[in-house]
Amino acid sequence: MANPAARSVALPLAVAAALLLGHAPAGAESTAKPASGSYDIALDEQALRAAGVSFLHVERERGATDLVFPGTVVVPPPQLLVVAAPVEGLIEAVEVASDENVSAGQTIIRMRSPELVTAQRDFIAADANAALARDRLSRAAPLFTARALSERELRIAENEARTTAYKADEARHVLTLLGMTEQEVDTLQRTRNFSPTIAITAPKAGVVLTRQTSPGARVAQAEPLFTIARLDPLWVNVQIPSARLGSVDVGSPVTLVGQGAAGTIIRIGRGVDPATQSVTAVAQIDTNGGSVRPGLAVTVRVRVKQEDAAQWVVPAASVVRHRDQSWVFVRTPGGVRATPVQVLSENARDASIRADLKAGDRIAGRGLIPLLAELAKSDTE
Repeated sequence: MANPAARSVALPLAVAAALLLGHAPAGAESTAKPASGSYDIALDEQALRAAGVSFLHVERERGATDLVFPGTVVVPPPQLLVVAAPVEGLIEAVEVASDENVSAGQTIIRMRSPELVTAQRDFIAADANAALARDRLSRAAPLFTARALSERELRIAENEARTTAYKADEARHVLTLLGMTEQEVDTLQRTRNFSPTIAITAPKAGVVLTRQTSPGARVAQAEPLFTIARLDPLWVNVQIPSARLGSVDVGSPVTLVGQGAAGTIIRIGRGVDPATQSVTAVAQIDTNGGSVRPGLAVTVRVRVKQEDAAQWVVPAASVVRHRDQSWVFVRTPGGVRATPVQVLSENARDASIRADLKAGDRIAGRGLIPLLAELAKSDTE
């Protein structure tokens, strides 16, 4: 059995729709579709009053419009740095904590590694061979001048000196890749004292976002130990519905509601998420003294400047949806015209739209359901 309450609501709507159809001007089509994509619905004043349709004037929107979208704060990839273990070994000490500020060159971790000792030994051996080859070349040059040494033997001595020098430079470079400073390598070269420990320093200033190790842990070569980031400026990944992409441009100003941070859109993605039908736009923002942090879910207000197409402020109730398109009903001498519009922003009371309207136009503010029924009927004719 039908719900009596539902029947009491449906009957007035059906009567209103019947009145609309019954009072259409004689000899005229109930609907006609102009080339602009709108639909003309032929109705007289008596039919509109019977259906409870009332009209109000549209207002031109001045200045700019704010669109509101969700977003997530992230660290720009160029400002992220992962510090990895340069060699396999044992973590002896961790000297910084998560969320701690570090400066460039500051020691953040100390390691002990047998591979480091092996690399130091190889360097000392290569350096000794290079010194011996240089000495041989220095003794061979005078002998060649005195014709006591053949040219071939001189060239052999020169080649040996170059080759051993290259090997010594290579071994020195390996030590710097393992984390030793040039000063430490010079000290090793001079004193021949091996050191099994190495101090890993922060290559750049920033904040420790994550710490992935602890004292006493054994780590492999290239295993991540710390993530350090510079947190100003930051990026916000803004989720923009595909239907609103035409309203957002690179360079559009943005603000974060509640955080007070501001910035601009620097990039708009080209791919659409199939699940949400949204596109990710990237905005670069300031941190407003640290009130904005990575991972924070935010509400982003995007300022949209007016373009050539006019923007209007209308009651939110005056905008209806039909076949994935927004519409308003404009009063015409012969009835009303269903006009497609682009909704830029809306709240519980008003909507900001972009549409082919003009000053002085009146749109339906009440009694829209019978008009929507006429619009739906026009699709089947």
